[in-house]
Amino acid sequence: MQPCQPPPPLRPGDRLRVIAPSGTLRELERLQQGVEIWRSRGYHVEFAPGYDDRWGYLAGRDDDRRRQLLEAWQDPDCQGILCARGGYGGARLLEAFDWQGLPPKWLIGFSDITSLLISLSQQGISGVHAPLLTTIAAEPEWSCQRIWDWVEGRSLAPLTGKGWGQGTASGLLLPINLTVATHLLGTPLQPNFTDVILAIEDVGEAPYRIDRMLTQWRLAGHFQHIRGIAIGQFSQCDPPVGIPSFTIEEVLRDRLQDLGIPVVSHLPFGHTSPNAALPVGIPVQLDGDRGILSWPLKAPLHAP
Repeated sequence: MQPCQPPPPLRPGDRLRVIAPSGTLRELERLQQGVEIWRSRGYHVEFAPGYDDRWGYLAGRDDDRRRQLLEAWQDPDCQGILCARGGYGGARLLEAFDWQGLPPKWLIGFSDITSLLISLSQQGISGVHAPLLTTIAAEPEWSCQRIWDWVEGRSLAPLTGKGWGQGTASGLLLPINLTVATHLLGTPLQPNFTDVILAIEDVGEAPYRIDRMLTQWRLAGHFQHIRGIAIGQFSQCDPPVGIPSFTIEEVLRDRLQDLGIPVVSHLPFGHTSPNAALPVGIPVQLDGDRGILSWPLKAPLHAP
């Protein structure tokens, strides 16, 4: 993975565009609450035409959702892009999308937006793994402030979890939804995992399915190049009732603890609030002994 450059800092008064690149919108009240949170910060938030389209489980046909993304990126009056929700569908846009020649611009979201964040990082542009418009209203004040701190050019506070040992490692942060990223393995969208601090989270997956995905990563040899793993929330990943199973914690321990690299679990990011903002492709340090994920003392130079 190459180091990524944050886009130029945002300032209240900047114009942001709402797009729906993945699943069809269902949480309209929460969407509006999220828009009001950004507007309360002083940003001008506008909706891309077609954001509320429906095509099966998708928020419109691929070409229409792809057009939302491209038009927002090409609009010189739009400084950042807010993703409405996750679900499924982002990777479909990347079958026929080329970031080449597009200027640095903020892309904010998580869950299914992982596919877009990974693809954008391969152009050397840092997006933000952070709450969607339909989830941000559930965030505590410090979590919202953390998003604004980063996109407005300030440093991020460390995050503290539970250390599993193995000392300290430094690398480029790659926050992912495990399911989405696993489905990119073996494709041209698969990132280079060399010298990466991998941050993983997921939702609604039974422990055996998490086991299956992590085993695929192991068999493919991807963990051999990763320097450390930051584990966020695995929400609604409880064992099925009445069926013998490991817990999700036992699965994560079994599949990750023997890798010989620093691991920190119970970090506050993922599908359950709080979902702390994580920049993509930025140098970080992971302390497996003290259980801390930290950034440089000073925010990296944002693009001019």
